[in-house]
Amino acid sequence: MPSFTGRIANFLSTRMGGLAKASARQHVARYRKSDGKRFPKFLGKPVFLLDVVGRTSGEPRPVMLMLVRRGDDLLVCGSNGGNPQTPNWYRNLMAAERTQVQVGADRWWVAARELPEGDERDECWSLLTAGYPDFASYQELTDRRLPVAVLERVTEGV
Repeated sequence: MPSFTGRIANFLSTRMGGLAKASARQHVARYRKSDGKRFPKFLGKPVFLLDVVGRTSGEPRPVMLMLVRRGDDLLVCGSNGGNPQTPNWYRNLMAAERTQVQVGADRWWVAARELPEGDERDECWSLLTAGYPDFASYQELTDRRLPVAVLERVTEGV
């Protein structure tokens, strides 16, 4: 059964998208300006900043995501709060060769690798849901299989 917070996030993302986007822009601005010292958490869970470029616009599209690590890698889930569509940030990420992340004051380049069905995806899904249990709620609230990707550090940017 989906959690209360999972249902609230799903409602906000499906019915109040404008409010959710405005709140997210404020979160990004405060996080970036403070080098990650202000608003390093969302719903009590750690977050990080993903700076990805729009696949059609070429414009920067920063987004705050839940911080879930697997060793040196970061894990992301294209949940969109359980919406029927994959979020634009995730599609932009998959289209980008490289992008930057910021965790606290640290910034580095990453390459994204989407995980197909199998053991590695299952392992990463377990880590994601342990780090942020609402991912499991979002999966229950949608018919699509939520995509999972690994962000691996690279030495050079684009």
